[in-house]
Amino acid sequence: YGIQAKGVDGMEEPFDRIEDMAAYYLAALVELQPLGPYILIGYSFGGLIALEMAQRLTEAGKPVALLALLDSYPHPRCLPPGQRLWLITKKIERHFSDLGQKPLGVAFSQVLGAVKQRLQIAEIHEPGEPAASSRLSFAQTTVRVKKSDFVAMKRYEPRFYPGKIRFVRPEFNSYLPIDPTPFWKALAAELEIETVPGDHLGMVGVQCKSLAAVLTRYVHDSSVG
Repeated sequence: YGIQAKGVDGMEEPFDRIEDMAAYYLAALVELQPLGPYILIGYSFGGLIALEMAQRLTEAGKPVALLALLDSYPHPRCLPPGQRLWLITKKIERHFSDLGQKPLGVAFSQVLGAVKQRLQIAEIHEPGEPAASSRLSFAQTTVRVKKSDFVAMKRYEPRFYPGKIRFVRPEFNSYLPIDPTPFWKALAAELEIETVPGDHLGMVGVQCKSLAAVLTRYVHDSSVG
């Protein structure tokens, strides 16, 4: 089962807290399957939601048979100093490399657009703010949900998970840490890491067969166990 983010329909207000997302998704999950055991798989930002869901299920005494995070990381401020510095350096290098290949006018417009976007993302909706009164286009909805997700990521502080995390990372990564161990090992009772071909997007896109095989094995193992 895949769970659609609140607000994707263009009518509801998106959540801007991962805790609220997890509670909302769990309500739907438990209604469908009250007893478990539960298999949770989260990709990228969705991995943080899956982590919070697993923690809440565990705290409620419900069995979590599998928690798999697919190249998932919290906001950079939560990462160890070495990884945080690496990410900042890579981002600056990539930014100036991209700008250097474009005409001055285009580069200047992009800088202004990036600043404007950051200012918009920094605006946090007040609780209880009314939802949009009319349906938004898909393009508008996508931007709106992404902004709320970014705010939620900035707010979220991952907690220790008293179970096993199976982490799948891509072979190549240009804007996320290459090695998940420094961060995730301290937040799980047990951490297992597996590498699949591709990069952050390719692992779930053109090179998804390897990831599919890994997840199939995980689900089989959790069912046998």
